[in-house]
Amino acid sequence: MTTPISYQSHYLQKIREIRPLVHNITNIVAANISANGLLALGASPIMAAAIEEMESVPALSQAVVINIGTLIGKEVEAMVLAGKTANRLGIPVVLDPVGVGATPFRRQTVEKLLQEIQFTAIRGNAGELATIANVAWNAKGVDAGEGAYSLVEIAQQVAKKYHTLVAISGETDVVSNGLQTALLHNGTPMFPQITASGCLLSAVCGAFLAVADTENHLPALIEACTAYAVAGELAAKSLAPTQYGHFAVNLLDELGALTPETVENLAKVEYV
Repeated sequence: MTTPISYQSHYLQKIREIRPLVHNITNIVAANISANGLLALGASPIMAAAIEEMESVPALSQAVVINIGTLIGKEVEAMVLAGKTANRLGIPVVLDPVGVGATPFRRQTVEKLLQEIQFTAIRGNAGELATIANVAWNAKGVDAGEGAYSLVEIAQQVAKKYHTLVAISGETDVVSNGLQTALLHNGTPMFPQITASGCLLSAVCGAFLAVADTENHLPALIEACTAYAVAGELAAKSLAPTQYGHFAVNLLDELGALTPETVENLAKVEYV
């Protein structure tokens, strides 16, 4: 049974007012669009991965986003230290387990991160969260793939096991804390056609969580995913189906122009 809700935006305007500093340890493909997307939204990005800075940079920040897309050198150790520092400071930490099922090294890395860091949220596609949930799934590389399991059940299982929030991105996004689960029906098929669109969403999630109290992290994460999907819908509205380059630019423009009223008017959110 699903329950539609009248949606209200609480955190987008707070981002513009507070301009939270979001520390990103991200991949070489995603760094530019993640930084520009955060700026467009109204947040402040800092991209830092040197292990020597992993206590000082989180101490300056209001959220930390850890993305394993292109693991290089001592990045795993840097991620662990940054996450532990964020935990000690009480600031949100987001994990983007890019392509976790693609190689043993990625799987081992995510297992290590989950063992040593308490994440506020894990955001990924269906294949990535299915891997973390240890259920059978057909996926190639960083693709979402397909499988027979319910994404709602996968989200709830991972959320309960790791005491975290989970956001699964797809045609319908699923956001859960293990007990409450929301389905988000906004979005566009153009998202997976531009590289790092999911990585940018993880950064956006960090910005929304940064301005929310701990007890409101679930609605903040729902708003992050909803606002981003609405921006994508608007970015794709006037485009031909293959104008991916225009979509990437339009997405930044729409993130900058997005208002709480627009999110509220276009949001398609329901609880299950």
